[in-house]
Amino acid sequence: MKLLIVEDDKTIASGLEYSLQQEKFATTVCYNFSSAKQLLENEQSSFDLCLFDLSLPDGSGYDLCRMVKQKGDIPVIFLTAIDDEVNVVMGLDMGADDYITKPFRIRELLSRIKSVLRRYQKQNTPQSVLKIGSLQINMHEGKVYKNGKDTFLTALEYRLLLIFIHHKGQVLSRNQLLEQIWDVAGDFVNDNTLTVYIKRLREKIEDDPQSPSIIKTVRGLGYRMDDTDASK
Repeated sequence: MKLLIVEDDKTIASGLEYSLQQEKFATTVCYNFSSAKQLLENEQSSFDLCLFDLSLPDGSGYDLCRMVKQKGDIPVIFLTAIDDEVNVVMGLDMGADDYITKPFRIRELLSRIKSVLRRYQKQNTPQSVLKIGSLQINMHEGKVYKNGKDTFLTALEYRLLLIFIHHKGQVLSRNQLLEQIWDVAGDFVNDNTLTVYIKRLREKIEDDPQSPSIIKTVRGLGYRMDDTDASK
């Protein structure tokens, strides 16, 4: 597995590189925006996961994330000292797969990296196209199509949709959903945020607000995607 680290603090970058190499990851390190941008623009360069600091001396990790997501469905984790909710939500909305604040514990970071990579490996299986009503979910491409048209979902909305798909017919409580969204710690997704994301997901994937919902609310228990609604 090839990982790209973009971190201007050379002490942190060196520690990350050493720890990841001990876990048998191949690492490439950049210390500023311009060198990372040049590397990402190179057609020959490819990575399985990117770790981006947000505040770089000559640019922003947000812009690097946009570049990566335009290039392909490559997981991105932000490492940053900026921990306010606005920046966290902005990072997740633009497609980041996780947002970890400094200082962080290296074992927790390694666990999150492996968790993100497992999710992507699960998605990219040969039998990874599902149909749910007017929706088609291509988990190999990481894309969702409604009535044949590409429908943009944020990373968190897409993750929620996959959780419901993989648990068709089961009632999932709000706590279960929160635990699955964050495999290690749910610091930045609270109960109210979950409500907002489920509402936004429904608005994007459903044809008509008056029609039966794809994701049904089970009063007092949680949510359910009926098994009869989805087929391969």
